[in-house]
Amino acid sequence: MRDIHVFCDASEQAYGSVAYLRTESPEGEVEVAFLAARSRVAPKKQQSVPRLELCAALSGAQLYKVISTELTLPIRSSTLWSDSATVLAWLGSNSCRYKVFVGTRVAEIQELTEAAAWRYVPSRDNPADDITRGLTLQDISRGSRWADGPVFLKQAPSDWPGLPPPLQSDHDGELKRLVVLTMSSSSVPDPLQYQNWNKFLEATTCQLHGAADSNNPLTACSYAAAELEALQQAQRESFPEEVTQLKTGKPIAKSSRLLLLAPEFDETTGLIRVGGRLRRNLDLTVDEVHPIVLDPRHAITRLIIQDYDDKLQHPGPERVFAEIRRRYWVLRGREAVRRHQSSCAECKKWKGHPNPPRMADLPPARLRLFKPAFYSTGVDCFGPYTIKIGRRNEKRWGILFKCLTTRAVHLDLIPSMDTDAFLMALRRFIARRGKPKEILCDQGTNFQGGRRELQEAFQALNPDLKEQLGSQQIKFTFNPPGSPHFGGCWEREIRSLKTALQVTIGAQTVTEEVLLTILIEIEGMLNSKPLGYTSSDVADPDPVTPNCLLMGRRDASLPLVVYEGPEILGRRRWRHSQILADHFWQHFLKHYLPGLQARQKWKTESVNLQVGDVVMIVDSQLPRALWPVGKVSQVFPGPDTRIRLAEVTVKGSTYVRPVARLVSLPALPKDD
Repeated sequence: MRDIHVFCDASEQAYGSVAYLRTESPEGEVEVAFLAARSRVAPKKQQSVPRLELCAALSGAQLYKVISTELTLPIRSSTLWSDSATVLAWLGSNSCRYKVFVGTRVAEIQELTEAAAWRYVPSRDNPADDITRGLTLQDISRGSRWADGPVFLKQAPSDWPGLPPPLQSDHDGELKRLVVLTMSSSSVPDPLQYQNWNKFLEATTCQLHGAADSNNPLTACSYAAAELEALQQAQRESFPEEVTQLKTGKPIAKSSRLLLLAPEFDETTGLIRVGGRLRRNLDLTVDEVHPIVLDPRHAITRLIIQDYDDKLQHPGPERVFAEIRRRYWVLRGREAVRRHQSSCAECKKWKGHPNPPRMADLPPARLRLFKPAFYSTGVDCFGPYTIKIGRRNEKRWGILFKCLTTRAVHLDLIPSMDTDAFLMALRRFIARRGKPKEILCDQGTNFQGGRRELQEAFQALNPDLKEQLGSQQIKFTFNPPGSPHFGGCWEREIRSLKTALQVTIGAQTVTEEVLLTILIEIEGMLNSKPLGYTSSDVADPDPVTPNCLLMGRRDASLPLVVYEGPEILGRRRWRHSQILADHFWQHFLKHYLPGLQARQKWKTESVNLQVGDVVMIVDSQLPRALWPVGKVSQVFPGPDTRIRLAEVTVKGSTYVRPVARLVSLPALPKDD
């Protein structure tokens, strides 16, 4: 029969544990063998001896757990020994009674071992005492208590050390402090049940003096007394120890939050006020020299901050904080005011900003590699511009077609902003540049009308012809209303050409022919812009431009390649065009496309809008006070699951708007 015995001990320098295997034969012969030991240096921070003994007991419990898990021999019983009566008393009690240091270790020991397995051993018979005192090599080599175990293990269990002497102390210093809560009836109602300071003050007044009627009207003195009672209640709940100490004339503790304020107890009002250093200024009022101290987390303090914010019409936090400071000293007041304004719906209306999600990946229309120019095209109109026809003036608008992949630009003039003018410009564009696969544009009525007429004309075609042209139908994609950043690729080009037009013609009125000529020249300038970074090193290759793909050269002013007469119609001319196209795409993939990886704005993540969120729609045509407020009724996730488009319901009407034009607001009160 085999038993495991683990001994634990500690000193101010070290602590540890040692384990032995006791084997008893059927004839009664007993053998004790050394199993394992572990030791630790005492913590650098000074600890009491009972705490160190507890650490030794924990190491013994852990050593026993390892041995019992790894040892394959059958074990009859296990006993753990300690020479600390205090530790044995802790292990026989509930761990929740003690402070963190003792409680956590007692709980772990009780989880690893049984309470009945622990026994007391005198220090003179404890082999773990050698861990704390140390042994020389000679003592270990010639046989010792460390190697052979204590002598009493070879005796019968009835001769083993008995119970420790009666414990006189349970080391009360490690017990948790007992907190006694006393409930007292308060004359102040619960401030959490009221939405503003005035309603709370009125309820407090009615509770103190009864409801107002013709025989018992509420006076200013009644409201002042109710306010004083509410402030006293707030200080009693926030600073109970300070109130007691100041009432009895004792100094407050050095760990108190009010120590820097030199607080004083006002016997007249029963409130704690700031002592401060301004008492010699006779021009200030009592409240300004000795403001009332309040806790920023108390509900009454929050109602006071909200009341000041409402009265001042929701200004900045510094203005509210300065006004509050004239009567109240709110601990960490600026932080408390900012915390309130961050959750105030009115403050968010006046100072909130949209919080768009992280910029999306490039859409497929921007990545049509090895496709002809204008395969995916963005369309937008600009103007109007005044032209001179004879003696009268008329208006003309410009229309821009931009290849979303190669950045090539096509400009034209239209006489009006109607559907017919757009369709005619589209026919001219297709005749000169080829038919695009898809057209992206905003929600202009002329674009929507053009799409509708094209679809109606397609539906009216002969079924056989419709089947042949089905794969060639132009796909129209419209951006959401009020979201020009969805078409930033062509909006940026419109800005460039407007700048060029302003420099070229300024405010003068020109003829239609001159205006068209200027637009086409600007088109050539925009198509000659290099794609990507332009190096100043002459050894670097010249950057490609959209003109490389449109006309086979970087700039319209450069001459074409001259071929010899016999080879003008030969294969070399076709091969040269193919080489130019290949050179464009090679440079595009190597130098320009990697530059599109970085996000120029909207770089961080944000919380997605949810159905039911209250938002305010940004409308540049209205003053901020008139921006509509509604609730999100539907969201439209993108390919990356981020919400960039939402449907907002405002007074029965629905609007689809991008998240970049929505300001999130706190939940509206029920009466709104």
